[in-house]
Amino acid sequence: MLKGPFLSKDFIGANSDYETSKIVMLGMPYDCTCSNRAGTRFAPQAARLESIGIETYSVYFDKEMEDCLFYDAGDLEYPFGNAKRVLEITENNVDCIYNDNKKLLGVGGEHLLTLASVKSVLKKYDNLAVIQFDAHTDLRSQYLGETLTHSGVMYQIAELIGYENIAQIGLRSGEKQEFEIVKKYQTLKTKKSELDKFKNKNIFLTIDLDVLDPSLMSGVGTPEAGGLSYCELMDWLLYLKDFNIIGADIMELAPDIDPTKTSTATACKLIREVLALL
Repeated sequence: MLKGPFLSKDFIGANSDYETSKIVMLGMPYDCTCSNRAGTRFAPQAARLESIGIETYSVYFDKEMEDCLFYDAGDLEYPFGNAKRVLEITENNVDCIYNDNKKLLGVGGEHLLTLASVKSVLKKYDNLAVIQFDAHTDLRSQYLGETLTHSGVMYQIAELIGYENIAQIGLRSGEKQEFEIVKKYQTLKTKKSELDKFKNKNIFLTIDLDVLDPSLMSGVGTPEAGGLSYCELMDWLLYLKDFNIIGADIMELAPDIDPTKTSTATACKLIREVLALL
């Protein structure tokens, strides 16, 4: 009889018991509306495998991953191409997480899926704000005639919660009309103190990994030069440690684009830090 030990298929440091967990990691392997380089559907499984190589201790937050009490639920199974159905599947499963009084950490997968998570969170929490780390505005009302795309996720979310409840950090790419919206509603934040207006709100945190400079994070669908360094991103996250973060997702890793696996390893470390933040 086999005796092991065997390597776990879960993200490193995961709690084996759902009931006693406070956070649920949910893989969201979908990328059918990606407009440039696809492959983000492979992100959750690649991150789990690569996580074997990282430490479970967060130096930034002085916290062990085991103390985060997170459960790795695995990946959702999605039909190809049907964005509306994919969003329904995601929302229904995130509903279960919040109905069980737990927090979500989504790992994806294209950014459109954040819309489903926010819709679900709104059923549990009022006074919601969304803080977005991203190279792109994601404020297109439609792309090639489609409204449900990764390039319009924040436009869709703004329809739900209002632009006054959105903060965008790291923006450096988008259409002129999108940046006109950014300027009109002053959603772009360049100073950490500008986030203080959200201290009395419930916050959903969404991180598109292309917010990082492609010299560090080349494994994304649409890399944009001039991004944040990892330390700069961590400075922002550390500033949020006293905010009421009720859920988060980390999206848009396309692991196979970066054969060095640096992008995947960086994403794993960021997952660790966001778990500590939650």
